Amino acid sequence: MKLKISKTTLFLLMIGIFLVLLASLGMAYGGQRKEQSQVNQELSLAQLMLAKYSPDELSSQQKDLESQLAQIESKVQATKAQLNRSMENFQIADTLFMLAEASDVEVIEISQSAPTTGEVEGNTFSGLRHSVTIEGDVSNLISFIFELRQEFSTDVTESINISIPEGQEDEKPSASINLVIYTYKGD
Repeated sequence: MKLKISKTTLFLLMIGIFLVLLASLGMAYGGQRKEQSQVNQELSLAQLMLAKYSPDELSSQQKDLESQLAQIESKVQATKAQLNRSMENFQIADTLFMLAEASDVEVIEISQSAPTTGEVEGNTFSGLRHSVTIEGDVSNLISFIFELRQEFSTDVTESINISIPEGQEDEKPSASINLVIYTYKGD
């Protein structure tokens, strides 16, 4: 069976195909325009944000931050050097007795546990746990505790327990202190 298409039908069919193609191109173009408009808005916003910062200001800010970083690194190195002292060099008991004498308190007991190690932010530390019991006037006990904190700047005081006996003249106020003294074991 042969299908015969007239010239008019063929002409209308071509116009129809042309209109479909034209509509498709129009939709693609409209989508592209919308996307281009959005990209232009984002570009304008980025240019406004960039205009807030001048190259000189950014350079100055970079220099300030580098200076701060150098200061922090210097402090870290100084702290590591302070922490790097070995446990043998501490002579902790002698220091405790010296502080007790200066604060006019009496050391009743000192105990020490085996060293432990731990890691904080990639740095290895060694800690030595101590328990100290002292007796004396309350103000002298507080003075000893304050001086202890000054002498061992790398310690963490876990607990301080001050006992003040009431009505018993033969007992003196006492304090029990639990602390860990840390040293740096890295580098």
